[in-house]
Amino acid sequence: MSGPTDPIGRRLPDWVATYWEQDLIKILGTLAVVYALYLFVGLLLGYDLFGQLNSLRRLTFLIVVYGIAALVVNLHWGYSGLFNIGVVGFMAVGVYTATILSRPVAGQNPTGSLPGFGVPLPLAVIAGVLTAAAAGYVAALPSLRLRDDYFAIVTLAFAEILRITFKSSELQEVTVFGWTFGTGGGRGIRTFSNPVRDFFETSGQPLVTAVETVGVDGRVVPDWSFVFVLLVILIGTYWLIARLSASPFGRVLKGIRDDEEATQSLAKHTSSFKIRAFVIGCAILGLLGIVWQGASSGYVTPDRFIPELTFFIWIAVIVGGAGSNTGTVVGTILFVGLILEGPGQVRRVVEEFVGLSGSVPTFPDALGALVGGNIDPLVLYLFDQTSALRVILTGLVLIWLLKRRPQGLFGNRQEIASSVDLKRLVAERRENKSGAQVQGGDGD
Repeated sequence: MSGPTDPIGRRLPDWVATYWEQDLIKILGTLAVVYALYLFVGLLLGYDLFGQLNSLRRLTFLIVVYGIAALVVNLHWGYSGLFNIGVVGFMAVGVYTATILSRPVAGQNPTGSLPGFGVPLPLAVIAGVLTAAAAGYVAALPSLRLRDDYFAIVTLAFAEILRITFKSSELQEVTVFGWTFGTGGGRGIRTFSNPVRDFFETSGQPLVTAVETVGVDGRVVPDWSFVFVLLVILIGTYWLIARLSASPFGRVLKGIRDDEEATQSLAKHTSSFKIRAFVIGCAILGLLGIVWQGASSGYVTPDRFIPELTFFIWIAVIVGGAGSNTGTVVGTILFVGLILEGPGQVRRVVEEFVGLSGSVPTFPDALGALVGGNIDPLVLYLFDQTSALRVILTGLVLIWLLKRRPQGLFGNRQEIASSVDLKRLVAERRENKSGAQVQGGDGD
């Protein structure tokens, strides 16, 4: 039996590595380690129970939403070879469609903000998902004839065109055939209310009260319940993509990814397969945009769909390894826990125990103090630039990965493309033949 092939499994004791081979153990083990780090930081900072739960809730929320997007990227790139870097564009289509449709019609809006079409929320969500899928179909038709790098440029440009369109002042509020609606322009638009939080403000209020009676802040109930709903979507996405990749449809996609011309020689209409895979992923991205950028905050602006978000999602896939759903989820956990949220946690610990205060406005000021032997201004400057520091850290991790392990932690491009594992079949026959020779002795 061969041992683990990933760098983590090779460093574990044999009895642990046996369990590590299971996908669920990989995910839960990585999550437990990241949770333990955040709980330890919470203890250092003196968090109470609500503080610890709130810290883990934010961490879990980001892992789940980034995980859904990363699984879609894995479907597009890891299984289909489609280099889609316009992920945020399809998320924007989903949430803007659902929001505009679900807004109250003009004259029936008690807040007086931007009106819409008054469509019930479930129908608006379905329309948002279908519109995102349709946008994916429109983007795929002309661009799937392009090579990987040109396809990436087209999808990036498509996402930017959508973001600029939603930001346009001409579409801030328009009236067409007597219906008034709009995107809100650069100011954004108020979205629909969160159904999960609405439930705990009405029918579920007794549960919130029961939690408060034991001394826990009742806000953890709706907040964690919403995260669990997102977790169900993540599990459903994982199951769907795993089933697709294991089906004849998925095997054709892998064949296209590895050698499209060879797949075409088998009478497979590769463009049709690629379009269907791309549209499925875009529909999931539309749903993700609705629940992430719409339901979680209650407000959406075009600036939330900048290309940086797409690049972060890609980093999560690269860390875990394209072509592996388990690796994608593990990579997302590591990316969110250590790279995306890690600098902020380090900053809080240093501020608590080192006692740094104040701010340094420019890098030359910090560098000048460093030349004079004082490192504190440089540390303060870096902490004030947490967002930029995150980008720098992401770049360094990407460079290190591409140099040391370009396939990621669990990247696996050697999956079988047929319904029968021929290597295993040949190995079993050789083993049976060898056993028969031992029992019967050498004939010659």
